Amino acid sequence: MIDGLIGIVAFIALVVVVARQNSRIGLLEREIGALRSFVLANPPAAIAKAEDEAAAAETVAAEVAPVETPAAEAAADTAETPEQAGPWAAAAMSAPAEEQSAADSRAEPDAVAVRPAASTPDIETALGTRWAIWVGGLALALGGLFLVRYSIEAGIFGPGARLTMAGLLGLLLAGGGEFVRRRGFKVPLEGAAGAYVPGVLTAAGAFTLFGAVYAAHGIYGFLGPAAAFLLLGVIGVATIAAALVHGQALAGLGLLGSMMTPALVSSQSPSAWTLFGYLAIVLVANTAIARLRNWDVLAAAGFACTGLWTLAYLFDSPSVDMIAVVAISVVTLGALALVWLRPGGEGDQAAWPAVVPAVFVALTAAVLMSAPEYQVLGGAAYGSALIFGMIVVAFYRPGAVSLLHAAGVATVLVNVKLALTGSFALQLPGGDLSFEGFEASPFAAVLGQAGLVLAVLFLVDGIWGAWRAIASAPARAAAWTGWAVLVPLVVLASQWIAFGDLDRDLGYALAAVILTAAFVACGEILARRESPPLTGGLAVSFAFIGACVAAVLALHMSFGPLWTTVLTGALAVVPAVATRIRAYPVLGWLCVLVVVVVVGRIAVDPTIVGASLLGRTPVFNALLPGYLIPALAFAFAAWQLSRTTDGRPRLVMEAAAVLLALLTVAMLVRHAMNGGVINSGAPTLAEQAVYTLIALGAGAILVALDMRSPSSVLRIGSLVAGVASAAFVAFQHFLFLNPLITDESTGRIPVFNLLFLAYLLPGIAAGALAVYARGRRPRWYSAMLGLLAALLFFAYATLSIRRLFQGEHIAYWTGMSQLETYAYSALWLVMGVGLLVAGVRRRSQVLRIASAALIAVAVAKVFIFDMSELEGVLRALSFIGLGAVLIGIGLFYQKLLARSASAERAPDP
Repeated sequence: MIDGLIGIVAFIALVVVVARQNSRIGLLEREIGALRSFVLANPPAAIAKAEDEAAAAETVAAEVAPVETPAAEAAADTAETPEQAGPWAAAAMSAPAEEQSAADSRAEPDAVAVRPAASTPDIETALGTRWAIWVGGLALALGGLFLVRYSIEAGIFGPGARLTMAGLLGLLLAGGGEFVRRRGFKVPLEGAAGAYVPGVLTAAGAFTLFGAVYAAHGIYGFLGPAAAFLLLGVIGVATIAAALVHGQALAGLGLLGSMMTPALVSSQSPSAWTLFGYLAIVLVANTAIARLRNWDVLAAAGFACTGLWTLAYLFDSPSVDMIAVVAISVVTLGALALVWLRPGGEGDQAAWPAVVPAVFVALTAAVLMSAPEYQVLGGAAYGSALIFGMIVVAFYRPGAVSLLHAAGVATVLVNVKLALTGSFALQLPGGDLSFEGFEASPFAAVLGQAGLVLAVLFLVDGIWGAWRAIASAPARAAAWTGWAVLVPLVVLASQWIAFGDLDRDLGYALAAVILTAAFVACGEILARRESPPLTGGLAVSFAFIGACVAAVLALHMSFGPLWTTVLTGALAVVPAVATRIRAYPVLGWLCVLVVVVVVGRIAVDPTIVGASLLGRTPVFNALLPGYLIPALAFAFAAWQLSRTTDGRPRLVMEAAAVLLALLTVAMLVRHAMNGGVINSGAPTLAEQAVYTLIALGAGAILVALDMRSPSSVLRIGSLVAGVASAAFVAFQHFLFLNPLITDESTGRIPVFNLLFLAYLLPGIAAGALAVYARGRRPRWYSAMLGLLAALLFFAYATLSIRRLFQGEHIAYWTGMSQLETYAYSALWLVMGVGLLVAGVRRRSQVLRIASAALIAVAVAKVFIFDMSELEGVLRALSFIGLGAVLIGIGLFYQKLLARSASAERAPDP
């Protein structure tokens, strides 16, 4: 199959070469025509002037860049930009080949004439130049390897002869490339700058030589480790020299061939040291080439290939040599630190390729530390050593900050895996949630000790690195501080979960307190070194955030659920008071962080202490301090922030204080009305009525507070409270919990019963809030509350009539008597007349419209319902009463209109 593929490629190349010759003939004809036109259009004096200008330009170019590459000359002749030629061709243009004197001697008028004939490269030219040469070079390299493989399978030659032929083929290809280059190879066609024949031939030769030497050592044992390393080093140095001459195309192909050699030439008993020794030589040589020419992509590719080989060895090898794995990782870090990120170079400032080795070395360290089969071999120690090496390189090479991030992520993931070992069960409001974690490891204690060492290492080096960089590079200082805070916190929390007592563990709590003090001290030290000092930048903010989190952990480790919730809420006071001393922006947001923790704690367990320990005592139970004390602390923090830093944290604290205050009352009411149970059963109408009254009262309080101390939180909160109360009434009072539908008992007391609590009192509260909010809130808000009050009054009166006739239970399916039916009509008419009188006296159009609506409902009931349901005297009385009321209303309005007309005709005094 391979032979057929090579034959097809060769045939295509032959066809393309023939087509290219035709294309070149046409191009030469066009160039001759352009040259003839140029000579005819320009006198000899103009041509001489053009020659002088060209010579002067080439002299300047020689002073700036005395060495020019063949690919660059081809690009200059064909007027092709690096972007048009592609990234590899653009890189190849930097390879030197000929002295500038030779270029000066060839500066003839025909070079001037070629430029007008340049045209855009077509597919034919690309196939006939670039692809033919690239495929040809690849075919040569593969052909050499397949020839060796065929000779092995057929037994034609002995191992020595095969290796000798492979070496001679490699030398012949490399020599051919050098010969072509020294002969002044130059690509005359445009679009062919990337098809640099000397580089392709040299790359094929290097590919073959690498394979021959590796086979001689790893398969046949003709060469010992010292000899193999020496030869591979010589080939690597030769590849470096060739790449420096021929450009990045050779370096890329050489890297590809070098990394494919261990896969193409395999061994029945591979040696880790042979593999990684070979990879180390290739990696160092490749990194040196890339660094000398600033080839970022080449450097990243070399690190990526080495990292992939390392991970493949870890996952596929039946027996792992840990020291060899660590050695190749150390070589990777050394190549990055000493070759690529050399001090003072450009790579030390902008080193994105450093991300690649950072990722692979961190993955290697994480696998060694977390996999049980490697923990038996001391993987925790080896992985920790790699993490330490990454931190050291990042500390001394500013461009390697990606090593810091990768090391931090690896350490965090390993410790999180340690914490998630075994089975877990969480008690949530909706039920218990249990899940299985990772399989327990017998080396967990060793991993815990390694975690402690890494935590101290990150803390010390992180703060030291931030202290060095905070004045000149705040972003880098923030990175060091962030990991100096995050890693110790994760290690502490993970080991508390894995080894400590989750209910109460004073030992870990003491460690958390020490971390809190350390983070505060480090934050203050960093703040004093800022430029300007004490501004509270990102690095300082990370330190204080870590202190806050450590303090919360200390509280959770030291106390039970009640005291943890109470003290965590009270913790918000500390950063708020600290704003009197320091104006760090992070202090206000630390208060917000405490709010998030408290709200999350309450969301997980609304009972604060658990349903079994809450008890049945109304009001004076764990709910009162668990909700009220954090609410008071948040209110004080909001007040303190308003006097110092102000801003959004103050608004959040105000909202949190209001929310916790409302929850305090709501939870106490639910607890009292459900016999101490707050997590089960649907709320009753009485309980819902209390919630509605709380919402209306909260709206009034927020309006009053906003009038005294204007705040967007208070303003929006009052609107939300009013809308929420309207929603409660619409869905709970009128629909879902209406005793007319649920048949809930309304109580035996005639007046002070469920209807009084659920309809009359909320109606009064809604009406009062509507009047109080008039002019202080939008008009729609007061109108909504006024309508809500009217509907509640109407429902109270109607349901009271129902209770008068039906008793304690007033479900609609029990039917109604004719007298009850007549009573509703009479009631609605009386209420309509009363609203009309009130509207006239108060000159309120809203009341008069409400009166008209209510009377219209009564009229509709009489004509539609009473006519069919009532009989005898009640039907007559219903219509007589309706007629009398309507006539009276008509006379009333006539008298009102006449009085208004006489007032208009009366002369002014």
